[in-house]
This record gives sequence, structure tokens and C-alpha cells, in this order.
Amino acid sequence: MTQAPVRTDTDILAIAREQVLDRGVGLDKQQTVQVLTLPEDRLEELLALAHEVRMKWCGPEVEVEGIISLKTGGCPEDCHFCSQSGLFQSPVRAAWLDIPSLVEAAKQTAKTGATEFCIVAAVRGPDERLMAQVAAGVEAIRNEVDIQVACSLGMLTQDQVDQLAAMGVHRYNHNLETAKSHFPNVVTTHSWEERWDTLRMVREAGMEVCCGGILGMGETVEQRAEFASQLAELEPDEVPLNFLNPRPGTPFGDLEVLPAAEALKAVAAFRLALPRTMLRFAGGREITLGDLGAKQGILGGINAVIVGNYLTTLGRPAESDLDLLGELKMPIKALNETL
Repeated sequence: MTQAPVRTDTDILAIAREQVLDRGVGLDKQQTVQVLTLPEDRLEELLALAHEVRMKWCGPEVEVEGIISLKTGGCPEDCHFCSQSGLFQSPVRAAWLDIPSLVEAAKQTAKTGATEFCIVAAVRGPDERLMAQVAAGVEAIRNEVDIQVACSLGMLTQDQVDQLAAMGVHRYNHNLETAKSHFPNVVTTHSWEERWDTLRMVREAGMEVCCGGILGMGETVEQRAEFASQLAELEPDEVPLNFLNPRPGTPFGDLEVLPAAEALKAVAAFRLALPRTMLRFAGGREITLGDLGAKQGILGGINAVIVGNYLTTLGRPAESDLDLLGELKMPIKALNETL
């Protein structure tokens, strides 16, 4: 009969239990590295602790969101993971969505029980035409659909931030994408600091801040932990966690998909670094984790999901995610509780 390994008070999960679960203090960068380098035989224990932390500091509710692209493709930036860049030989070409289609997409999203609908545009930042389209779209949705409206339109000026706040945009998404030290390997046409400045202005304008990124873009474990600690410093309301789904024709098109165990460890580690934050399953989870992994993630720290398809890749059918939440007895957050 083999003996169970002896746990001491220097064990990172014992420390996390006292620090994060009991006191609500997130792990720092070095502690997050320790979590990310735990052996696979402790993954189940790690996920269970992350779930306890999520339940204690966030509760059982899951926020459900749908997203739609108002302006797709033709982006002038060179984000190496993105098939919407106009600089790569990738298959996504520029296209605009009309307002009736936008409203219909919001209606279909609301029917799934989602409380959040995010309008996304593939741009460096919005010009006057795009701001006018967004204003018309937000007004049309608010007139016909009982749903919160979020936006993701790239980098903003102070005037644009003020305009979005005046429109009643509830939340603004602008991902830092990765650790500051790794960012120049991912994007060269703008800086990490430019993204940070937009997020600061959004927070000061009173909108909720949604900021996450993509794991599996060639970053080291240390950089993954660095990213978690930088997000903790930002204190976003929501962190969408994407996993790289390599897109043909992009510079990252030949990268390996992140192993499922690494992805799940990262989910738990981000929960332990950000105990009170909404942590949302986003793109790439289907190819990285599959159905079983989705269940493990929701029982390992996740408390929000994007349902349906993403911007340029297919997701799980909304019904599959909603059935899973029902099976796990995870209530969907009601709209009147988010107003």
C-alpha cells in the first residue's frame, strides 16, 4: 500500500486554502507559478480548491453572454493569432453587419437566457462611421431586447469612452492578450501600454472593465503567471480566458494547441489569483478541452461562459452549454441582478 504524500504548510495548495479561500487574498505571481507547475496528479485537488474559492467569493451563478461582430476582417493591426488582420493571408475578409441583423442576433442571444450581448469590431480603434453604427445598434437593441450591451471596439480616445458611456454601454472589453513581457512577440503595431490606457479610461468613466487574453501563444509558465498578476493589478470586473485555436494564414497558425491539463491548471490558477473576478470561458475551449474539459473548468473556477459561436471560429451550440449548467445545478445570472 503506497502512502499519500506528506503535505506541509509550505505546500502551495495549503497556502492557497488559507490565503485565498479563507481570506480572499489572491495569489501573487510567484505563488501562481507554483500552482501552474504542480504535477498532473494534483490537478483534481487544484480544481476542487478553485471551485471552492469561486463558490465562496462569487457564488453559484453563471453569467451567459453572446457576441456578434459588427465589423469583421480588414483590421490594420498585426495580432499574430488573429485571422481578421488585413496583413495576413488568412481567410476572413472585411464585412459589415447591418442594424436589423444586429438586433436579431441580440434577440436570439437573449432567448438562450444570456444577460449580456457584446458588439465587437475588428479595428485598431473606432472611426466616426463605426461610432455612429454602434450608437444606432445600441439604441435599436435597447428599444427591442431586454439585455445588457457591451462593446469591444479596440483602443479608444477619451471622447469615444465618454460617448460609449453616454450610450449606456454596460461593459467594455479590451484584452491585454498576454503578459507585458510577451506582448511584443504577439503584436508589433501597437503597445501593451496603449491597451492599458484604454482600460484605465473605461474604468474612470464608470463602465465595467472586461479584460483577459489568450493562453497558448508561446508564453512561458512564468509569463502566464505574470499575466495573471497584471490582471489582478488592473482589477477587471471580468476576465475572458481564451485558448489559442491556431488559424491558418496567421503567424501563430502552426503553434500546438495547449494540452488540456495545462489549460485546466491555468483556469484554476487564474481563479486563485483573482478570487472575486468573473472568469469567463471564451474562445478555443472546444478544441483545447472538449466537453469533459468544459465541465471540469466550470467545476474548477469558471463562472461565466460565451455561448454559441465566436468571431471567426465555431463554438459549442448554446443549448449544450445551457444543458451542462443545468446538469451541474449552476443557475444562470438573471438580468435584473446585473442592472
